[in-house]
Amino acid sequence: MKFLRLVAACAVGVGLAGGAFAQGYPGKAVHAYITFTAGSATDIVGRIVMQKVSEYWGQPVIAENKPGAGGSIASNAVAKAEPDGYTLLIDSSAHAVTPSIYAKLPYDSVKDFVDIVPFAIQPNVLVVNPDSQYKSVMDLVNAAKAKPGALNIGHAGIGSGTHLNTEKFIAASGIKVVEIPFKGTPEVVTAILSGSVDCYWAPISAVVSNIKSGKLRALAVSTAKRNPSLPNVPTTDEAGVHGADFGLWFGLWAPARTPAAVVNKISADVRKALADPGVKEKLAALGNDTLDMSQAEFANFVREEMATYHRVITAAGIKPQ
Repeated sequence: MKFLRLVAACAVGVGLAGGAFAQGYPGKAVHAYITFTAGSATDIVGRIVMQKVSEYWGQPVIAENKPGAGGSIASNAVAKAEPDGYTLLIDSSAHAVTPSIYAKLPYDSVKDFVDIVPFAIQPNVLVVNPDSQYKSVMDLVNAAKAKPGALNIGHAGIGSGTHLNTEKFIAASGIKVVEIPFKGTPEVVTAILSGSVDCYWAPISAVVSNIKSGKLRALAVSTAKRNPSLPNVPTTDEAGVHGADFGLWFGLWAPARTPAAVVNKISADVRKALADPGVKEKLAALGNDTLDMSQAEFANFVREEMATYHRVITAAGIKPQ
């Protein structure tokens, strides 16, 4: 009995200590590693949200892009960081994809992280050069079927959400293409504008301004419904390709063993930021729908997404690298 009382007392002490730590959190700058390049949708959405959170905290959130390997470079840095709440990860749905794409990740996507909170979800947009011969999705599909392997499709790296969207589109349309991986969306867009890549399933946040200015032509959005930011752009289903729906989402993670009280505070403050009218307006203008989940709900969501992506990747015949 004395032993049990000692254990209980220790648990209470740890809980109180964690709560006290959270009350003073953050007492200094917080570092947030972003898994994709500057100007990518993950970068844009993450910075909008965390800027507002920084205002609440009265401390800077120092965002640093560490792109490469489908987001696993930044993820590894956070997985190995001190679990004190001062090193966070801003990632996309790539976090749920990479476990099925990479055979030997230097971390465990479930055990080495705490799922804190989601930010938003948005469609990808199939874009081409405005001078492209492809005026519609079926123009592109028919050309790819007429000359298998002649079409080049770019994406933001193996394991990225844009990669999985590409695979779903290829499988649904029954075409054979050459896939070209890049570090991030800005690099793919540059390649499209130069004519070295034919098309790209680009996150809407990163390309909506280029579409509206005429620098890129949009052929379809990846979600089941049209997006208010591009109301005249059809869904893939409307454009003639069925079963290729895809939503790109973003969220925040911390290293495993980060105190629960700190995780709960971060989650609450991010959810407050997402409910802010100014933040909602900025995200909506870029084609996003904000997401609102508790820490536990987000953890379940991430695991469900991992299972879903694993089935999709297996069905597509993609072998772990």
